[in-house]
Amino acid sequence: MDDRDRSFRSLTGDADFVRKTLIVLGLGLMALLLWKLSDVLLLAFGAVLVAILLHAAADALVRYLRVPERWSLMIASLVIFALFLAIITLFGTQVRAQFSNVVERLPSAIDNFSKHLGVGPITDDLSEIVNNAQTSSMAARLAGIGGAILNGLTDFILVVIAGLYIAAAPRLYEKGFIKLFPIRHHERVESTLEASGKALRLWLTSQLIAMACVAVLATIAFWLIGLPSAIALGLIAGLADFIPFLGPVLGALPAVLIAFSISGETALWTIVAMIVIQQLEGNVIFPLVARSMISIPPALALFAILIGSVLFGGLGLIFGFPLAVVTYVLVKKLYVRETLGERTEVPGEGEEAKPR
Repeated sequence: MDDRDRSFRSLTGDADFVRKTLIVLGLGLMALLLWKLSDVLLLAFGAVLVAILLHAAADALVRYLRVPERWSLMIASLVIFALFLAIITLFGTQVRAQFSNVVERLPSAIDNFSKHLGVGPITDDLSEIVNNAQTSSMAARLAGIGGAILNGLTDFILVVIAGLYIAAAPRLYEKGFIKLFPIRHHERVESTLEASGKALRLWLTSQLIAMACVAVLATIAFWLIGLPSAIALGLIAGLADFIPFLGPVLGALPAVLIAFSISGETALWTIVAMIVIQQLEGNVIFPLVARSMISIPPALALFAILIGSVLFGGLGLIFGFPLAVVTYVLVKKLYVRETLGERTEVPGEGEEAKPR
C-alpha cells in the first residue's frame, strides 16, 4: 500500500510538473506570437481609434443637429469622406505643388543651415555617396522606398476600412473580447474597456481639434513671415502635432530650415511663431476643447513615446501616446484602485473611485 501511495504521489507530481511546464511554454509562445504580430496589433489599435473618431462625429450630429441615431454613423462617415474629397479637389493641386517646392528647397536649406553652423554643405557629401553607390544598390533602395510608401498606403486603407467595420458594430467586438476572460471578470473588463474608450475619445477629439488649429495658425504665420509654400508647411506642422512632445519639433523643422535659406531674421521669426503657437495650443486651445484633460505626467508620456518608437518603429512613435493613455487607465483602475484599494480618479470616469 505504501509503495502504491508513493507511486501515485510520484505520478501526480510528474503530471503537475508537466502541466506547469506546458503552461510556461504556452505563455512563452503566446508572448512570442504577440511580438511577431505587434505591427498587426498596432494597426488594429489604429482601427479602434478610427472607430472612436467616427462615433464621436456621429454623437455630435445626434446632439447638435438632431440627426436620428440609427443614421448618424453613416452620415458622419459620408460627411468626413466628402470633406476629405473636397479638400483634395480644391487644394490638392496647390498643396502637391507646394510639397514639391518644399522638397526641392530642403537640400539648399539644409546646406544654408549647416553653413551657419560652420560645418559646410552637407548635401554635396550625400550626392557623392549616392553617385559612388552601385546602380543595383540604388535600384534596390529606390524599390525599397517605393515599397515602404505602398505598404504605408495599404496600411492606412486597411485601418480605415477596419475602423468602419468596428464602428458599425462595436458591441460585437467588445463582447468577443470580454469572453476571452473568465466569467467572474466580465464586469470588470467591460468597465475598464468603457473607461479606456472614453479616455481615448476625449484625447483624440481634443487632439484633432488642436491639430487643425495648429495647421491654420502655422499657415497664417508662415504666410505673414513670407515663407514659400506656407500651406504645405502648415499642414506638416499640424499633422506632426499628432505626436505629443516630439511632433511639434519635427513639424517645425522643415519651416525653420527653409527660413534659414532666406535669412537668419526669417528663421528667428519662424522659431518665435512656432513657440507662440505651441504655447497657445497648450494653454488656450486644449483647455477650451477638452472638458477635463487627461493628465498623464509629461515624463511618463515622453518615455512611453520613446519606448514605443524603439520597440515598434514608426507605428510605435505614432501610437505611443494613445497606448500610454490606455495603459494609464489600466494601471489606475485595475492596480491602484482594484488591487491596492487607493482612492484615485481614472481618466474616462466622471467620479472618484472608492476603495474596496
